[in-house]
Amino acid sequence: MCGIVGYCGKEQAAPILLEGLSKLEYRGYDSAGIAVRNEDGNPEIVKAKGRLHILAEKTNFGKSMKGTYGIGHTRWATHGEPSVENAHPHVTDDFNVVGVHNGIIENYRELKDKLIRKGYTFYSDTDTEVAIKTIDYYYKKYTHDPIEALAKTMVRVRGSYALAVIFRDCPNKVYVARKDSPLVIGVTDDASYCASDVPALLEHTRNIYYINDLEMAEMSAEGTVFYNLDGDTVAKEPVLIDWDTTAAERGGYEHFMIKEIHEQPKAVADTLNAFIVKSEDGKNYNIDLSESTLTDEFLKDISNIYLVACGSTYHAGVTAQYVIEQLTGIPVRCELASEFRYRDLPFCDNSLVIAVSQSGETADTLAALRLAKNAGVKTLGVVNVVGSSIAREADCVLYTVAGPEIAVATTKAYSSQLIVLDILAIKLALLKGTIDGERATHLIDELFTIPDKIKSILDDKERLQWFASKVAAQKDVFFIGRGIDYAVCLEGSLKLKEITYIHSEAYAAGELKHGTISLIEDGLLVISVLTQSSLFEKTLSNLVEVKSRGAYTMALTTFGNYSIEDTANFVTYVPRIDDLFAASLAIVPLQLLSYYVSVARGLDVDKPRNLAKSVTVE
Repeated sequence: MCGIVGYCGKEQAAPILLEGLSKLEYRGYDSAGIAVRNEDGNPEIVKAKGRLHILAEKTNFGKSMKGTYGIGHTRWATHGEPSVENAHPHVTDDFNVVGVHNGIIENYRELKDKLIRKGYTFYSDTDTEVAIKTIDYYYKKYTHDPIEALAKTMVRVRGSYALAVIFRDCPNKVYVARKDSPLVIGVTDDASYCASDVPALLEHTRNIYYINDLEMAEMSAEGTVFYNLDGDTVAKEPVLIDWDTTAAERGGYEHFMIKEIHEQPKAVADTLNAFIVKSEDGKNYNIDLSESTLTDEFLKDISNIYLVACGSTYHAGVTAQYVIEQLTGIPVRCELASEFRYRDLPFCDNSLVIAVSQSGETADTLAALRLAKNAGVKTLGVVNVVGSSIAREADCVLYTVAGPEIAVATTKAYSSQLIVLDILAIKLALLKGTIDGERATHLIDELFTIPDKIKSILDDKERLQWFASKVAAQKDVFFIGRGIDYAVCLEGSLKLKEITYIHSEAYAAGELKHGTISLIEDGLLVISVLTQSSLFEKTLSNLVEVKSRGAYTMALTTFGNYSIEDTANFVTYVPRIDDLFAASLAIVPLQLLSYYVSVARGLDVDKPRNLAKSVTVE
């Protein structure tokens, strides 16, 4: 949520700030602003409500703002409505301190009351203005040292934050601080950059520094110095980002989402190849998790697993719950991280908590991970971003290899998560002795067929585009399925509601009679997923039930189940695969359907209203 950029160098700052903010639009925002200090130290601040192009036009695309250092921000409203007054950057009354902030200051009312007693006034409804004026208070009260002022503010503030601040007395420098909200720094020979996420920096540098919680940094054209909360300098090593810069561009596609749907075969193949090594004759495999520091010794005694995640990642976890339990016999609980963190859960002996997050910064998932670590439970992170908070704090980490994902509605990151969790399930099963080498080889063979099978689904997308145009006016949609198909329905339903704004719900098909079937009426669209061979007839009977009550039905099943066309109004097929891995294929038509419905409704596919890519506040 929100996006921060900062620049110190020798070039005009404003165009660079605007360019960086454009790379962060996927994070979700409702207003934007930039601040640049000119040569005499005075700040020039321009803010706008709405999309970034409005801000760009107000500043002649940054050309009208002079100065070689500054900060920028895209705001997702939390405290105060979207408006120019509440947009960042925020500034003190005397323009001494200008700053931007991601996160939530939980005790901002208490701090605001204190500052009012000290003579400060406030023009906005935001917690950010309170944070900036708290920094100013400590800066003036003590030694006029920006690092000390930031440190004292960090001790006083409760909540989450990434801060980027410029001081009138410290020209050509930007100061940053972080707690529980992502912030990265990039450095070149003659400039320093900061941003909420790596894509904003890739045009300028691949040498990225990750700031830990309760750390600060002083950026300048000469480089960046890092500090801990005591004000002592901290040595850091940069991480070399090997993403192709074109991965963060649309590359001729109309939207990032459809581009990323088409990138799934590569993301799945890259993730498979990251962990599975084929023998020279191609007949045998070795699951190699050594680079993740995940050892056989770490895994072999695991007797209970808790998967914690949010949103689409939670749905990947629900699928993995079925797969891991069936292959290993290990009890698995998939938990919403936002609920898990508030439960007084008695962990079983030899438990493993797997925290799954695309960004590695999801606030609830990170909090759940920390809860587990504090309880002495083993932890494993499954993330897509190298060096992210979950990656650093978990005992071990498995990286998906999806590359940067820009669209708010996840596709390829979700698919890569499924693959990593499938690989982990096979590895655990081999260690537990619940499957033999022959069964493992068969399963891995099946996994390696997924990229080409996804391509074949994408080749038939025109039929889904046609169907999307027929159902784009729907106001309510139900998804039904059983087992892994139910997990697919959860994700399919979320995709639809995220980017089309159609009310959509997913139900375990066996629960229809327990209330839900009362909602079925003429013309209501019901989408049924039927890929699990042992459950096909049961789910088909549920499809018959809803159709007999007037529902307009779509079925998603595997090739060969052609008799279903006697029941469903529209059928789409996916290639056959071992039932355990059907989710990797079944989700693709539902992604395409949601995309095409959104386009048919004339909506902003990549930036749906009220949503953000990385949810870094509670």
